[in-house]
Amino acid sequence: MTEGRMQAGARLGGLDLFRGLTVAFMILVNTPGSWAHVWWPLDHAEWHGFTPTDLVFPAFLCAMGVALGLSFPRRADARLWGRVVRRALLLILIGWAWQMLARPGLADFRVFGVLPRLGLCYGLAAALAILTARRDADGRVHLSAPALGIASVVLLLGYWALLAFVPVPGHGAGDLSPAGNLAGYVDRIAVTTHHMYRLGTDAAGNIVYDPEGLLSTLPALVNVLLGALAALLWKAAPERATMRILLAGIALAALGLLLAPWLPLNKKLWTSSFALLTSGLSAILFTGCILAARSAAVRKVLWPLDVLGMNAILGYLLSLLLSLAAMRTGFQAWAWNALAALLPGNLLLASFLFALAALLLVLALLIPLHRRGIHLRL
Repeated sequence: MTEGRMQAGARLGGLDLFRGLTVAFMILVNTPGSWAHVWWPLDHAEWHGFTPTDLVFPAFLCAMGVALGLSFPRRADARLWGRVVRRALLLILIGWAWQMLARPGLADFRVFGVLPRLGLCYGLAAALAILTARRDADGRVHLSAPALGIASVVLLLGYWALLAFVPVPGHGAGDLSPAGNLAGYVDRIAVTTHHMYRLGTDAAGNIVYDPEGLLSTLPALVNVLLGALAALLWKAAPERATMRILLAGIALAALGLLLAPWLPLNKKLWTSSFALLTSGLSAILFTGCILAARSAAVRKVLWPLDVLGMNAILGYLLSLLLSLAAMRTGFQAWAWNALAALLPGNLLLASFLFALAALLLVLALLIPLHRRGIHLRL
């Protein structure tokens, strides 16, 4: 195998490991035995603040950006645009289908969610990348690092300015409380509280925000764009890319932390400081996965993450479906009661073991598909 192919294998293998890591953590976070007994690292910050769980979704968006960056240069034709639109719409429609399955009916149908945000971010990032790309004589487009960087800065500064200076009726400007922030107000106007996240409430129990809402999609888009920039760094200089991505990640994370006293870290609002911190931490994790992929022995040990990473969307959907089936059949309550009886003095561990069992079950379902080369490609 040539050095170039080895570098490419490490890069792509690193991306699969990175995606697999995010999906594994996502399943652990989403399927505890009891929501009343969750270790703090496996739960989101209540409002301002940051926990390891808050990194999961942004890291997946960064992985999406890396994959986007690696897929270019491409020929900019109708087929490319059709593929972008198709993939974005499928992610949104799958998310809406899940909403209808989980809570049938339109009266309280949630418009936003994880999969719709993935679809919006992918579609917007891909469109921006193509429209700002440079074109060669063969009609292929090459992504422009300066354009993606400038777009990221504009989005982060623009979102900060909107939150800081646009007043919300009854609250004024710069209010980052659950009820007073501009992002929540925009969502309440756009889709009404009947179609927002039912747990996005204020102290009085009123639905006031959606963590995957419309306006906060703008800074989430930056995670995708910075992931694409990481891919471009690698392609420009593979032999030096790992260190450059690592240093860039450290710088972004440090900048996010430095801004936090003035613009709090907040996953539900996806503040600009949060986007910077999570993009930086994602870059650091990605470089770790690239290094791990260079070792055949380590890659063999981490093979389960490869399986999850190469079927990330399907793995996530399976975890949702299994969780819903467990709740509706009563298995969730039975299994939790059994685990709680076995570990009465450590319900946090019991809840984690339930989530771990769910992760292993998803993995067991994916392995036969993986061995047959069956991977869900939207």
